[in-house]
Amino acid sequence: MALGNDSSVTEFILLGLTQQPELQLPLFLLFLGIYVVSVMGNLGLIVLIVLNPHLHTPMYYFLFNLSFIDFCYSSVITPRMLVGFVKQNIISHAECLTQVFFFAFFAIDECYILTAMAYDRYAAICKPLLYQVTMSHWVCLLMTVGVYVMGFLEAITHTANMLSLTFCDSNIINHYMCDIPPLLQLSCRSTFINELVVYLVVGFNVTVPSLTIFISYTLILSNILSIHSTGGRSKAFSTCGSHIIALSLFFGASAFMYLKPSSTSVDDDKVSTIFYTIVGPMLNPFIYSIRNKDVHIALRKTLNRCSFN
Repeated sequence: MALGNDSSVTEFILLGLTQQPELQLPLFLLFLGIYVVSVMGNLGLIVLIVLNPHLHTPMYYFLFNLSFIDFCYSSVITPRMLVGFVKQNIISHAECLTQVFFFAFFAIDECYILTAMAYDRYAAICKPLLYQVTMSHWVCLLMTVGVYVMGFLEAITHTANMLSLTFCDSNIINHYMCDIPPLLQLSCRSTFINELVVYLVVGFNVTVPSLTIFISYTLILSNILSIHSTGGRSKAFSTCGSHIIALSLFFGASAFMYLKPSSTSVDDDKVSTIFYTIVGPMLNPFIYSIRNKDVHIALRKTLNRCSFN
């Protein structure tokens, strides 16, 4: 199967995270552990939200979707990465483009679900009396559908963009996954148009959500500072703090990866990618639950229910 009209490359070799033999086993065990924790954390949070009616609110509805996206996101990347630690990681053209599609799909989904969560916090803190109307069941459903539709359309755009590339000789990708920048580097023809498409799509996905989130949290901060009750102010800060941490981790690493100068080293690319594709999905369940009393109550109820059974 050809990659382009004149391409002679039908499969790629993923070099992985490192070429040092002594690091292969320790890194395999490290990232296997991270993946297991990520899967258990995200699936555990999904189960808690489903089983406990008091978590059936807009905030936890979006958190449910975030956990689902993170579970799928890490499952698209990490298993293929682990293969590279134990043997030569060969991936076909079809598999490579499939990984590009699902990687882009879940990355963009996460971008917009985090934006929806920021708007939800704005509605809850700044307009509490209208919250039930503003964030009704149908509004939440439409926002979620919009998240997945945006992810699908833009993932198709990225995949078609990569499909138009031509690869003549080299088939070695200096990465642990089929990501867009290393594929662009392998092309034996001009990638100006392809790079322009990437910058436009990624720029849109960083600028629009970032602007929405910035406005939401500016209004939230203004509202919090006007609260005279110390307890109320502390609760509001606590509610938003975990979301700000997750936002910083995801948008910071992804913006560095795709909006950086082309002179940045490949090793820097790999490290930044790890933060938002592997570390982020592992941390999110803990970021949103460690100081969350509702989740603690749900966990106790679920454990008690299991012990009685």
